[in-house]
Amino acid sequence: MKTKRRIYKSGLLFGLLLLLGFLGFKSGDDFKIAKSLDIYYSLFRDVNVYYVDETNPEKLVETSINAMLESLDPYTVYIPESEMDDFTFMTTGLYGGIGALIRNKDGQPIIAQPYKGFPADKAGLRAGDIILEVDGIPTKEIEIDNISEKLKGIPQTKLTLVIERPYSNEKITKELVREEIKIKSVPYYGVVDKNIGYISVNKFTPEVSREVKDALKILKSEQQINGLILDFRGNPGGLLVEAPRLCNLFVSKGQEIVSTKGKIKKWDQTYKTTEPPYDTEIPIVLLVNRGSASAAEIVAGALQDLDRAVILGQRTFGKGLVQTTVPLNYNSQLKVTTAKYYIPSGRCIQARDYSHRNEDGSVGYVPDSLISEFTTKNGRKVYDGGGIIPDIKLEIDDISPITLTLVGENIIFDFATKYVYENQNIQKISDIVITDDLFNDFINYAIKQKFIYETSSEKELKQFEKVLKREKYYTRVESEIIDLKAKLVNDKKQDIIEFKDEIKEFLQDEIVGRYYYVEGQIEASLANDSQVLKAIEILKNENLYSSILNGSYKEEETKLSYNDQ
Repeated sequence: MKTKRRIYKSGLLFGLLLLLGFLGFKSGDDFKIAKSLDIYYSLFRDVNVYYVDETNPEKLVETSINAMLESLDPYTVYIPESEMDDFTFMTTGLYGGIGALIRNKDGQPIIAQPYKGFPADKAGLRAGDIILEVDGIPTKEIEIDNISEKLKGIPQTKLTLVIERPYSNEKITKELVREEIKIKSVPYYGVVDKNIGYISVNKFTPEVSREVKDALKILKSEQQINGLILDFRGNPGGLLVEAPRLCNLFVSKGQEIVSTKGKIKKWDQTYKTTEPPYDTEIPIVLLVNRGSASAAEIVAGALQDLDRAVILGQRTFGKGLVQTTVPLNYNSQLKVTTAKYYIPSGRCIQARDYSHRNEDGSVGYVPDSLISEFTTKNGRKVYDGGGIIPDIKLEIDDISPITLTLVGENIIFDFATKYVYENQNIQKISDIVITDDLFNDFINYAIKQKFIYETSSEKELKQFEKVLKREKYYTRVESEIIDLKAKLVNDKKQDIIEFKDEIKEFLQDEIVGRYYYVEGQIEASLANDSQVLKAIEILKNENLYSSILNGSYKEEETKLSYNDQ
């Protein structure tokens, strides 16, 4: 009876809160809202009373909330108190913990990557170390999803880990002191060619514009750069207000960078540059790809609209929606889409139309018929309806199935762990070279792991077989299908050799990261980075750079369907 009373009370409280919340609405829909909430409360009560098994009322309510918000767009979400730390980290890059990325490998938590200079690194933890105990509790008794939560905590609190080091078979006890972990928005900057600087920007936290400015100051004063590459590839965005601040480094004071327009007037805002610029003259090439989104797209689009930078790479993600966080009861929050943003030319770059779903509930891209043409400051044509289309497009090849498998099955990761155990003293990044002998060692190691993988062609052929059998045509072409299957059977060793160059890049990246962290991985990758090399070419050719920005440069027609990119 106590359980039933508790259910009634929680359900009644929830229903009352919802009803009270909607009393403030001034519209003809008040009756419909009250009716729907009354139905919901009755349903919630009866499910909890009559369902055959014991229910969890709080979980049911959270599930219904999530399903309701999911019907709107992927960015409108409920953030319970238990997830506030993760939300804070996503928006600020700040949390309390040991400073390491944790991964689930074969049901065990392992250190995937310690961050340079933070507690895990200071304690000597390495990528590949298996976490056996957290504060005396065996990790086999802790849900994998909860391991990271156990490692987080208030700065200056102590934590004891027992880890097992692969290949040495050592069990080591480490005492760590949690710190305030703040991941840099600029993980690396340097010179990639004579007088050409490079700055990698991986997220838009409250410090991003300051970090970019500090890096630029050093590159200009110490390296005497006269051209700049800004790398926004894979940058998911972050804080909207940081976009105009970053643009302000390169654009004059008082320039509109982005405006937001929503259903409610209070969300209509215009963001302009507010400070004297740092450098309005230095030529800039900004790198983007399909993973560049939100605030990263605002900066790329604004600098394109103002003809302040050449945009190079692949079409960006296309997120033109603005979210606002609204505090709720019990330390939870609602992150809700409140507006769309518009860059200086007037275009909105939202790619998916969540307000007009297909009959099956899926969401389509903005159709070509609704894509509008806009112009930059110099009169160049640009378009809305789906991300930022680069001034210079450079498509990249898809990663091969064999490489994806070697990464996904942790074979490259484990080989790097083995390499580090056998090579303790690496002096500099240039010492890490994937020679033919080392690659042959990797091939032999990989084959011994007895991994299984399937190509897209094999998957499609299996599906085709099912269709043939269902439609009773299979017997007509059975011999041809068997022959084709034999030809498509993958040869692991041959496939590794065929995609040698691609796999070597992943191998080098993983091994370099063990000695020189994220900074080293970025530095090592730049020498063979096709987009960086193209950016250097543009920056070294003043006429080419100018022709792109003044519109005289001719490339293929850029008004393409989003799905063509």
